[in-house]
Amino acid sequence: MRTGFFNEREQIMNENFICENINVNEEGHLTFAGLDTSDLAATFQTPVYLMDEERIRVNCRAYTEAFKEHFGGESRPLYASKANSFKYIYKIMKEEGMGIDVVSGGEILCAYKAGYDLSKAFFHSNNKTDADIAFAMDLGIGHFVVDGFEELYAIEEEAARRDMVQDILLRITPGIDPHTYVQVNTGTVDSKFGTAIETGQADEIIEAALGLPHIHLNGFHCHVGSQVFAEDVFERAAVVMVKYIAHINRKYGYLAPILNMGGGFGVRYVDTDPYLDVSKKIADLAEAIHATCEREGIPVPTIIMEPGRSIVADAGMTLYTVGSVKRIPYYKNYVSVDGGMSDNPRYALYGSKYTCYTANRMNEERDMNCNVVGRCCESGDIIQRDVQLPSDTQRGDIVAVCTTGAYNYSMASNYNKIPMPPIVMITDGQAKEVVRRQTFEDLISLDVD
Repeated sequence: MRTGFFNEREQIMNENFICENINVNEEGHLTFAGLDTSDLAATFQTPVYLMDEERIRVNCRAYTEAFKEHFGGESRPLYASKANSFKYIYKIMKEEGMGIDVVSGGEILCAYKAGYDLSKAFFHSNNKTDADIAFAMDLGIGHFVVDGFEELYAIEEEAARRDMVQDILLRITPGIDPHTYVQVNTGTVDSKFGTAIETGQADEIIEAALGLPHIHLNGFHCHVGSQVFAEDVFERAAVVMVKYIAHINRKYGYLAPILNMGGGFGVRYVDTDPYLDVSKKIADLAEAIHATCEREGIPVPTIIMEPGRSIVADAGMTLYTVGSVKRIPYYKNYVSVDGGMSDNPRYALYGSKYTCYTANRMNEERDMNCNVVGRCCESGDIIQRDVQLPSDTQRGDIVAVCTTGAYNYSMASNYNKIPMPPIVMITDGQAKEVVRRQTFEDLISLDVD
């Protein structure tokens, strides 16, 4: 709880909101990280991404402390960069002792420019180009997470050219269904990611990796999906992977030192989403891993996980200004804002749910059902359907969309040539721009006359 900024009354009120870092002040305005969102909208203009630095750090510590308690040794969490990648976030990860995973040359460069030690980074992606591989090695990437045979041989070739040995993990598909959005389900046999145990191909790629002179196989990686709340998904995946480690040890005499369990813990976007206790989930996972290792007669490997969404999602909020309100009697109401799918495409992609408020009118009755929609010339440009806002919501009101710290900025585009919003970081009660707003000139800066 942010005791430095909330008084006792505000802390009690906090129970009513989707995230612990939002509230309502005496003016009836929504607050975020202790600051008035109406003031922030006026100062930085809209649309704007807000990020709460303290909340990011609290979430990091929930993982680092749980790993220390339940695994110890070299086991550690990595921040999954794809959730939200900009230079300041890597500064936080460095200070919080978090490893990172990256999925592109752009994320690698961003972390490098932020001064992050890339020897602590793990490079994912199901299709790393030769240029990606060379660039990552140039900057001293710690591990490649290898997705298939072609990549394995490409890394061997590049490492041989440099006369070096490259650390890798092999991404193994465990055949687990996490019961989440099909678009973010990555653990099944027919996923585009990884090499499946069930088909026998995982054995084959491990044998190949062990025979390459410029490759050091340092363990296995798996990932079951994203926005996972199901009680036993990670435990089931862990049992499969530990048994597989034991199988490979018996078959090839190779005992994997590292097991990376991926990421995917769910976060609360709406009040029907459950609360997930990170420490308890890590404890449950540790119990499953230790018990299975004991049954299989193998030592417990170094355990790694890759939280992304659960580090930054509830540390984010996006503010918009209402432009128009379209009321169609007996049919539907539309509240149009000055952003949309260009800065948050998640509803358009897979119907993601969000909690929305009229930030400058929090004490008023929310008696109008409406769709909050964006400004893009696209029927699918919807932020959220069936939102309750005040019936006299009007042009100039501020709409806040909560829990937008993950997969909003990182998935933003310039569709309709709309500039991307800035990121404003709130630290110790002060707000500062850490990523500036794009300008129209930025949008045409790459055009060749």
